[in-house]
Amino acid sequence: MALKVKLTKSYAGASEDMLATIRGLGLKKFGDERLLKDTPAIRGMAFKVKHLVSSETVSTEAPAPKRRKPRKIALRDRARAHQAKQDKA
Repeated sequence: MALKVKLTKSYAGASEDMLATIRGLGLKKFGDERLLKDTPAIRGMAFKVKHLVSSETVSTEAPAPKRRKPRKIALRDRARAHQAKQDKA
């Protein structure tokens, strides 16, 4: 089970708590839509900003979030790979 959350109204003038909740749901701009795991925490977040978002339960599974390396580490790895490539040539 998953929860489909869509930002349907502007958050201009909303409090800092509401802005943080919207960011926590992964919504950035008007019309953004996310498919999230249906947990009590996510439901609570959607309830807190229910006047700004629309939410519905979907039978499909939510995709697993992709883990990313920090920018500094990714740049370091890329530089090392580039250096190794140049050393071989």
